[in-house]
Amino acid sequence: QVQLVESGGGLVQAGGSLRLSCVASVRTFSSYSMGWFRQGPGKEREFVAAIRWSGGSTRYADSVKGRFTISRDNAKNTVYLQMNSLKREDTAVYYCAAAVWSWPFRADYWGQGTQVTVSA
Repeated sequence: QVQLVESGGGLVQAGGSLRLSCVASVRTFSSYSMGWFRQGPGKEREFVAAIRWSGGSTRYADSVKGRFTISRDNAKNTVYLQMNSLKREDTAVYYCAAAVWSWPFRADYWGQGTQVTVSA
């Protein structure tokens, strides 16, 4: 069973930065592509970023390109989302997701989410 645990959310002012982390309880983390999604107030869940199992390929939503960076540390079973130049519209619950050998990324497993709130 795959367990994903996110951390790093919080309250930040517009223009600030946060780094989200997601630890995966899996045997072979290097077999999993990982992704981040978010769901803002009154909105549907949307794709944010994904990274291939090897780490060699990444994809981003247009709304976060140039501001967010996804990365992974296979030795720590962890995927990160570095978020810079945060905007109020980035306020959302951010979810970590995983899928085995999946590219383009299609999530099979989800974390419980971590709240990110960007204030004016």
